[in-house]
Amino acid sequence: MPETLQKIFSRNPNEPEFHQAIEKFCSSLKTVLLKHPKYTKHCIFERLTEPDRIIIFRVPWIDDHGALQINRGYRVQFNNALGPYKGGLRFHPSVNLSILKFLAFEQIFKNALTTVNLGGGKGGSDFNPKGKTNNEVMIFCQSFMNELSRHIGQNTDIPAGDIGVGGREIGYMFGQYKKIRNEFTGVLTGKGSGWGGSILRPEATGYGLIYFSQYMLETIGENIEGKICLVSGAGNVAQYAIEKLIELNAKVITFSDSTGYIYDEDGIDEEKLKFIVRLKNVDKGYVVDYAGKFRNAVFTPIIPNQKSNPLWDHKANYAFPSATQNEVNQIDAENLVRNGIKLLAEGSNMSCTTEAINILLDAGVLYGPGKASNAGGVAVSGLEMSQNSSYMSWTREEVNSKLKNIMKNIHDTSLMHAEMYGAKGRYMDGANIAGFIKVADAMIDQGVV
Repeated sequence: MPETLQKIFSRNPNEPEFHQAIEKFCSSLKTVLLKHPKYTKHCIFERLTEPDRIIIFRVPWIDDHGALQINRGYRVQFNNALGPYKGGLRFHPSVNLSILKFLAFEQIFKNALTTVNLGGGKGGSDFNPKGKTNNEVMIFCQSFMNELSRHIGQNTDIPAGDIGVGGREIGYMFGQYKKIRNEFTGVLTGKGSGWGGSILRPEATGYGLIYFSQYMLETIGENIEGKICLVSGAGNVAQYAIEKLIELNAKVITFSDSTGYIYDEDGIDEEKLKFIVRLKNVDKGYVVDYAGKFRNAVFTPIIPNQKSNPLWDHKANYAFPSATQNEVNQIDAENLVRNGIKLLAEGSNMSCTTEAINILLDAGVLYGPGKASNAGGVAVSGLEMSQNSSYMSWTREEVNSKLKNIMKNIHDTSLMHAEMYGAKGRYMDGANIAGFIKVADAMIDQGVV
């Protein structure tokens, strides 16, 4: 396997995030490959790490001052052995091929863990919606969809939102797709609930993260009520994770954005959360404004190239990183362990570095990997697709019940496969193994394609 990894890395140079995702995934498969030589015979791992196709395109658009702007668009269609490609679109200056390939690779197995048959993909652009007017965002989204539309479809590839892509961006892209193709289909998920979207889709990733964590805690006889929680991020996932934690009577003391983080020793309540939601979703402000509004709230700015994130250096019971990849490093993990953390579940994809994960596991911390713990978003996207196909709309209670059942199934499946292959209690190994086996078997059944 080391030789295989080296070949993959040499074929994909200068892609550190993609290398990291593959290496972490590979570390879980040793027992599986020994027990089932058919996967090696059919070169499944080598085939799985090579995308079906990568689409890169130019996105020209005119800003409000009449100046021509050029961005780069991407869609990585990684694997469709289980169904049409499914995965979000990310609009952020950091977007590059390495990040999108890692996200698409993770998405294959995240989708496999749900009860919905979907393949894995990811896409986006280095366009930054921050600081842009609604008109500029609309013009960009329309130009982006002019090219993307020829590569997607309700039975081919169904994108959704991600960082920088919310309901506004989905709406603009859907409108342009509808105009180009002259058809109203469920080609995008995360749509408005009044025109094909699912109730609870915005909440799904954050709620699902907490539901998954509840099931993890049940295995050690603990629960969320009354516990102190650290949350990073201030976007969609973080907001709804905080909302659910408040509902379950937990005390959330942190959140963050790209400028720094807030420590609120009094805890975030419903009133404070409403302020956060308006600040980030409507006013497009920064978390420092929270400290100016509420007593005992302290803002700490980000220091460039700092070795650790002080957000993770507070006494707490549970941690929910929900901002971006690799936001918890080795030093952060050591601080979390020293401060008594018993559970860390990833709201963002690949929140933890490999070194951080090893420290958490060695200390006996329950670790929920993103492909399992934050799969609620794609799960409800699958439910949205089902509703689109039947031209029906389910109630909030129906969708929430289905989401809970899906997260319970992902939890139990991950735990079961971990025990079956000698990694009892290690959710990362169990999730990787369960996802791999499901996809690998489908690939063998479908031949060399």
